[in-house]
Amino acid sequence: MKDNSYSAVMSRKNEIMKNAIGIDYTKFENEGISFDYEKMMKETGYSLSEIEKIQGNFAVGNTPLIELKNITKLARKVSPKGKGAKIFVKDEACNASGSFKARRAATAVYHAKKMGYKGVIAATSGNYGAAVASQAAIQGLKCIIVQECYDSNGIGQPEIIEKARKCEAYGAEVVQLTVGPELFYTFLTLLEETGYFNASLYSPFGIAGVETLGYEIAMQCREKLGKDPDVVVCTNAGGGNLTGTARGLKKAGATDVKVVGASVNLKGLHMASDTQFNKKSFTTGHTGFGIPFCTWPDRSDVPRSAARPLRYMDRYLTVSQGEVFYMTELLAQLEGIERGPAGNTSLAVAFSLARELDEDQIIVVQETEYTGAGKHINPQLTFARENGIEIKFGNPQDEVCGENLILPSHPSMIKAVDLDMNKIKKSYIKNAIKNNNVSKLNNEDIEFLAKDCKCDIEFVKNVANEILVKGK
Repeated sequence: MKDNSYSAVMSRKNEIMKNAIGIDYTKFENEGISFDYEKMMKETGYSLSEIEKIQGNFAVGNTPLIELKNITKLARKVSPKGKGAKIFVKDEACNASGSFKARRAATAVYHAKKMGYKGVIAATSGNYGAAVASQAAIQGLKCIIVQECYDSNGIGQPEIIEKARKCEAYGAEVVQLTVGPELFYTFLTLLEETGYFNASLYSPFGIAGVETLGYEIAMQCREKLGKDPDVVVCTNAGGGNLTGTARGLKKAGATDVKVVGASVNLKGLHMASDTQFNKKSFTTGHTGFGIPFCTWPDRSDVPRSAARPLRYMDRYLTVSQGEVFYMTELLAQLEGIERGPAGNTSLAVAFSLARELDEDQIIVVQETEYTGAGKHINPQLTFARENGIEIKFGNPQDEVCGENLILPSHPSMIKAVDLDMNKIKKSYIKNAIKNNNVSKLNNEDIEFLAKDCKCDIEFVKNVANEILVKGK
């Protein structure tokens, strides 16, 4: 009988993950830090045409691209003369399960069934759980969703609780846990006990599933507008959304498109803190995931994450919780489209960016998600008040996470904030050196880090020199 103590399970996590995903990651490893990312994507993923066919068979993909004429008009009213780019949104709520994550799930569940697995497991409190449960129902596999749901007092956010109900409606078994390290432990234990497939967000087939989204954006823009978009804004958390979309744009030949990451600023709140778990009003698309996964993507539930956002990100912008709630209301009241908060993070960033760009330029907000009882802003704001958060109108730049939530008193106050990309890249290089326990970088490592950070080789050498020689 196997030892199921926490330490024992963690000691064999690599073996468990390998058996549950069917990929021998050692085939792609080099000495030191680097690994062959493109070889991994090619040999263990699917071609774009294969994924289009898979998704088309399971109610996923070919979602509409909608011009937000009234929001664009408002952006122009509060912009300098000649500024105010056109804003379009890719309505991913039209997918089965109601979010872009159905693209990842369709591919992962298809692959699991093809490989002979009887069921799938996903560890997520977000839309991906619902997407996996939906696809498991369509494709005839069993499904378990492991969800980080409550604080130690048994209190959970309306949005998270609603997602659990959605998973159960699709027939999945939902294992609800309190915040903390038990999530990954329980996930590994269930994978080992059931022999089910790890429907990871970060597998090559999962990321390849999102490539169709970027490809569709390019094709639809060319058909509607006769050109590629100038900017595509992607909500960024674990990095797969941005990675897959950017790769799809490149496969469409849209190589000049600027890819912008968007997150909700939750500075000061720790994701794994029991006391702070319910002080945030967003459960996805925020800096609590976005920054850690940028600075160390291999923290995920597979040995090597296929989500490498720094490879593709040209700019990373944040907005406040109040700004996202405000944009949610604008989308509903100006465009007649009610959607959940994740995509509205990107929309808030796009509104701010539109005011910088010329009127003839195009911004695409790359996703929406479904809305419902728990995702609507009213239960989220009520929950915030119950947890001692002050809600008011004013300047969102004055928002203090965990203390207040400030909705803009005027749309001109929506101003996205640039994060220091060089600082993030330095942190990633530092983590790569530290976590791989290397004392010297070889040429392969340097080239790999330059590609993984979308920077030049001299930048990597200078940062590495600071870390290895000066010990900074």
